[in-house]
Amino acid sequence: MPEHYVNNLDETARDTSIGLLKSALASALDLQLAVKQAHWTIKGPSFIGLHELLDEVADRARDHSDTIAERMVILGGQTHGTTQKIAENTSLEPYPADITDQNDHVKALTERFMAFGGMCRDAIAKAGENGDEDTADLFTEISRNVDKDAWFIGAHNA
Repeated sequence: MPEHYVNNLDETARDTSIGLLKSALASALDLQLAVKQAHWTIKGPSFIGLHELLDEVADRARDHSDTIAERMVILGGQTHGTTQKIAENTSLEPYPADITDQNDHVKALTERFMAFGGMCRDAIAKAGENGDEDTADLFTEISRNVDKDAWFIGAHNA
């Protein structure tokens, strides 16, 4: 295993957390790309509001992927952020590239944000069970933000 920068965390715990972070990194990058796809193609009566919101949401998704990737390196993991690895490792359903209607985009994005939030909550439990409270805390912070973005987006179809 490459060099790591943590004390008092055994190799099994690091390996478990790296595995959780690997899937989360691919999914966070996938989510960011889905948001940008919607941002570029969305049409409807709330166009400008959603267009601007989605830029902000994409920035937060990028921040999540940076945080996840940095934790992987700290634990001694190797990041894989290429489009090929994203497609291979994401837990999210493929984003429909042919939609333009704002209601379709809102539904598709909300579903993916909720799925990603659920994945983060599962990772909180698994990282905590393995004694890596710092990684569990990372996933807690991300899940709160992802849930909020799901609400911000999903409220457009209420």
